[in-house]
Amino acid sequence: MDLRKVKKLIELFEDSKLVEIEIAEGDNRIRLSRGIVQPPITAAAASPLPTAPAAQSANDSPAATADAPTGEVVVSPLVGTFYDAPSPQDKPYVTLGSVVKVGDTLCLIEAMKTFNQVEAEIAGVVSAIHKRNGDPVEYGEPVFVIERAPDAND
Repeated sequence: MDLRKVKKLIELFEDSKLVEIEIAEGDNRIRLSRGIVQPPITAAAASPLPTAPAAQSANDSPAATADAPTGEVVVSPLVGTFYDAPSPQDKPYVTLGSVVKVGDTLCLIEAMKTFNQVEAEIAGVVSAIHKRNGDPVEYGEPVFVIERAPDAND
């Protein structure tokens, strides 16, 4: 792709109200996204998650919220594209409620045409998935929440 075309595309994107655009030209592909945060997919996905109050007392904690998933947050180790399965026709590695062991693959993150596996570092149950297949991810961004199994021996 010609650098001038990319710069012009970025200018047009910034001037528009589009949230995301993806363009392919031959083997080259470019995706522009405004980085809109999507709500996590949780067991209670039918009802929106409550928002945290602006100020919390010392006794209040985000973990105490009824619908908020609790557990270990798995963050993206790099910037890239989130994939929940090895290929589009395959089943996702994990879904809500999946039981995982240490070392189980949770997802793939593609960065510069290299697929990187994200593995579970604790045993437990997947209680939240913050990304959908094909979503862009940033370094350190939450991707999953795993509730530690009561009898898990990592």
